[in-house]
Amino acid sequence: MVNSNSATSRFRQLLQQPGIIVAPGAYDCLTARIIQQAGFPAVYMTGAGTSVASLGYPDLGLATMTEMTANAASIAASVDVPVIADADTGYGGVLNVQRTVREYQRAGVAAIHIEDQEFPKRCGHLDDKRVIPLEDMVRKVRAAVDARTDDDLTIIVRTDALAVTGWDDTMRRCEAYVEAGADALFVEALRSPEEAQRVTRSFDVPLLYNFVESGKSPLIPADELERLGFKIVIFPGSAFMTVCKAVADLMQGLKEFGTTAHLMDNMVGLTECFEMMGLSQMLAQDARYAEQETLSGN
Repeated sequence: MVNSNSATSRFRQLLQQPGIIVAPGAYDCLTARIIQQAGFPAVYMTGAGTSVASLGYPDLGLATMTEMTANAASIAASVDVPVIADADTGYGGVLNVQRTVREYQRAGVAAIHIEDQEFPKRCGHLDDKRVIPLEDMVRKVRAAVDARTDDDLTIIVRTDALAVTGWDDTMRRCEAYVEAGADALFVEALRSPEEAQRVTRSFDVPLLYNFVESGKSPLIPADELERLGFKIVIFPGSAFMTVCKAVADLMQGLKEFGTTAHLMDNMVGLTECFEMMGLSQMLAQDARYAEQETLSGN
């Protein structure tokens, strides 16, 4: 029996409750903790951010399944809120997809999404994507559903067909993926609010919207996305794209002036940074064990 307090069951509860689930993108434990402390109900582990920040690669499908699940496990262990994780294409055929599902489930995430791009994949907001045949993806979806041992693990299926084969094929794919057992749908790179509305009116399962600054989709606020019928919105690049500019500006200032003293207003204090990671609680726990040892006379 699944623990009702597990991340998977808590995410299922969020899906059933009113309101849109806003899940900012984290690429490491620090960004995940900041997202949680800001009060968001879920964290999205971004594959693009993992590739950029952890591996030093652009989002071109170069991250392996083990690298992605290792980051997912670290992030899931660092927060109490459910984690939605990018699982790319499932990293191979149906047997690979089944292993991928089991490994992500073991990592402690609440939901994953797999997509119908060819391997190697690329960021959904880049040009020249390719998708696998519908029948091949249907087999992957069925394999993913069969592989989970926790029925509450949410399997979100993403299609990149809109930019490749067009609207009608995208709708056929979504229908087939739901029939194969997808818990939620993720139509990548929607091009207008009108297309977004058409998607949500076409399907009864939860719909995910990908909010990518400087991407191909309109930047529709969360409350408007909720009105349009979306249940989840992720912000995968917001943190790492901001960090790129902030750190670049920091280094330019350091190079120019030989000091960062003039930039301290843009920094948190060292202790404050450690507090975000639980410094006081850990020191208090350490002190309790020391006190118990003293009382026991050892």
